[in-house]
Amino acid sequence: MAEIRLSSFTIFVTPILNTFLRFSSLLYLKAAGWRLSGDIPDARKCVIIAAPHTSNWDLPMTLAIVFAFRLKIYFLAKHTLFTPPFGILLRWLGGIPVDRSKANNFVEQAVELFAKSDDLILLVPPEGTRKQVRTWKSGFYHIANGANVPILLGFIDFRRKLAGLGGTYVPSGNFEADLLNIQAFYADITGKNPRLNING
Repeated sequence: MAEIRLSSFTIFVTPILNTFLRFSSLLYLKAAGWRLSGDIPDARKCVIIAAPHTSNWDLPMTLAIVFAFRLKIYFLAKHTLFTPPFGILLRWLGGIPVDRSKANNFVEQAVELFAKSDDLILLVPPEGTRKQVRTWKSGFYHIANGANVPILLGFIDFRRKLAGLGGTYVPSGNFEADLLNIQAFYADITGKNPRLNING
């Protein structure tokens, strides 16, 4: 697998467009009846998870929330989505292609990215799939634990039309125990397709 690289030019570093998109996102969310909850963390580096991940609508909703909170993020996505011309757009949005079908060291490379960066918020959907799953994939956790950064609990609750940031969780190194605590936060949060929820 090719080395994971961060694009130096993303939508989050284009001031005029970023301001416009923040205003548009706030306007859309309010018009659609969505409420925002939570505060921007003090940490300059963190892994943000957005759950439940049950629909293609999660990405535009996540971006709207990111703009509303004025966050600058990067996110991991399946490499098959980065074919022309969409690949250019996804990289501009902060996308980083990852081939999860092959044995690779993307966790180690992501950890190295944190070591090289002064500021980095990396979004990693924990399920890694929009199909029904019993357990979350652990990549997000091992990246945060290896980089010694907190996990920011992002959420989108379609039932209550409530979205935002639920605070940070510091990994202890005990994945099984920490995962139970993290998933407990999402127990009452409903995705776009409720039957695909981890607790569904």
